[in-house]
Amino acid sequence: MTPDERATLIQRYAAGFDEVAGQLLRIMEPADLTAHPIPGKWSAAEIIHHLADSEMTAAIRVRRLIAEDHPVIHGYDQERFAQRLRYMERPIEPSLDAFRAARESTHPLLLRLREDEWTRAGWHSDSGLYTPEIWLRIYASHAHDHAAQIGRLSDALAR
Repeated sequence: MTPDERATLIQRYAAGFDEVAGQLLRIMEPADLTAHPIPGKWSAAEIIHHLADSEMTAAIRVRRLIAEDHPVIHGYDQERFAQRLRYMERPIEPSLDAFRAARESTHPLLLRLREDEWTRAGWHSDSGLYTPEIWLRIYASHAHDHAAQIGRLSDALAR
């Protein structure tokens, strides 16, 4: 990955929270946050709690890749998290704060990584070789993908 490609992905990563927050504003009724207008898909509340859990986990993952030699990065079952961590029962505001904070604390770190730090390698239990560059490719899009999902939910609620 070139430094310019990396810079573009870091910028996209930094913009992820605002994209999600903007899509949430389209949901007008509080009850709509837990609605399932698209069968088999998460509600907006479930997406927000997932983003908080995922982003906090991701923030630790990238730190481990940078600070530790050959760390093992463990995957997790996001559906089990949603059920056991009661995504449908909790208010979203603390999760929004956690999501925002994870991104805001990680962004300055990404801007300061040296070239050699981008290729430090660990091992992901689900996908194998894992580097900060691989991490960045995933998380640069993660929030945007879920923002689009919230947008689709909002559209379905408006019908």
